[in-house]
Formats: sequence, structure tokens, C-alpha cells
Amino acid sequence: MSFIPFVVGIVYIIIHFFANVLLPSERLKRIRWFSFSGGLAVSYIFVYLLPTLHKEQANIEEPYRHLTMESEIYFVGLIGVVVFHGLQIVITQNYVSHTSSFWSAISFYALYNALVSFTVLSFEVSVIQAIFYCIAIGLHFIAVAHDMWREFPVEYNKYGKYVLALGIVAGWIFALTVNLSPILNSIVFAFIAGAMMFHVFTHELPSEKETHFPTFAVAVVMYSALTMSLKFFFEW
Repeated sequence: MSFIPFVVGIVYIIIHFFANVLLPSERLKRIRWFSFSGGLAVSYIFVYLLPTLHKEQANIEEPYRHLTMESEIYFVGLIGVVVFHGLQIVITQNYVSHTSSFWSAISFYALYNALVSFTVLSFEVSVIQAIFYCIAIGLHFIAVAHDMWREFPVEYNKYGKYVLALGIVAGWIFALTVNLSPILNSIVFAFIAGAMMFHVFTHELPSEKETHFPTFAVAVVMYSALTMSLKFFFEW
């Protein structure tokens, strides 16, 4: 494995320690930031994530080929949506206690971070791809960390950011030491894709009153054009 995935992993860890510092404090700037971030996230889903899910489904090999119905990988993604939605309910409703909700949420997000970092860092990537992943997934991590800080500000600053960073490290180590079969890699990717799509459409897209649409539109067009160009020239 080259040094590039290590750089990507370090960037992800830094993001969790400084996520709220990176966000501007002025309201208009924050609205533009989240509009830009949301535009990139939506573009990433439609131009990269969904086509990759389709490719993972099409690439299922024997002995699993005769079991497929051309929808299994998508079903795993649906499971990711359901699990993530259930977690959000646990966080917002505080069914047991505020502290229990925090530890339930932070534990799941740490696992989520580990799976995301494993998915990204287990592949050999070029410098261009590394930049692509740092921007797309990095902004997503900022949004996740900000949500956790907003719901549990004291607990996040005291424990949460360290636990989430450890999740990145755990996935990093797993990527270095374990080689999963192609079908298991596809399952992990699909679950993460479903969870990511749910988070983007429910948390990273700002509401109508909080959206700066020109910034959102520019981000969608810019990142879509960049992604399609990279896929065309480098055959991702």
C-alpha cells in the first residue's frame, strides 16, 4: 500500500478534531458553506456512488452469481438507510438517557467511520483520486462531526472526537491487515453507501430557508464535471 492512503487517513483524523473550527461562525458564510457542501455531497452520490453500486452488483462472481437477482447490493444499501434512520431516532428521542444516547450514537458513528476508512484506504489510489476522496468524504465527515457536536456539545468535545478518530484508525489498521473477499467488500461498500445517502439527504442538504441556491448549484455543476472528467480520463 502506498503512502497516499496514509495521507488520506491523517486528513480524516484531523477533520474530527477541528470540524467545528473549520465551519465559519458568521451566519451567511455558514449558509454558503453548507450549501456548497450539500451540493458536493449530492453530486458525489449521483455521479459516483450510485454508479459504483451498480458496478458492484454487476461484478458479483461465482459461486454467488446464480443467487443474484440484480438487486442484492442495493438491498444492503437499504439496510444501511434503515439502520442509520433508527440511530437518528435514538439520538433525538433520548429513550434511555442523554448519556446513553450519546454513547450509542458515538459508538455507531465510530463503527461507521471505521467502515468508511476501510473502504477508502483498502484500495490503491492515485494522487488525483486521493484528492477526490479527501474532498468528498472529508466534507461528509465534517457534517457528521458537526451533527454530533450540535446534539452533544460537551460530550463530543470531551470524548466524542477521540472516539470518532479511533474509528478512522481502526478502519485504517483493518485495511492494512485484512483482505476481504470481493463479495464482502461489496457488502461493506453498499451498507456505507446507504448510510451516507440517508445522512446527506436528511442532514447535509440545508432547508429552503437556510440554502444559498447559487452556491449549491455551482457546487453540483463543478463537482459533477470534475468527477465525470476524472472517470473519463482515468477510467475509474
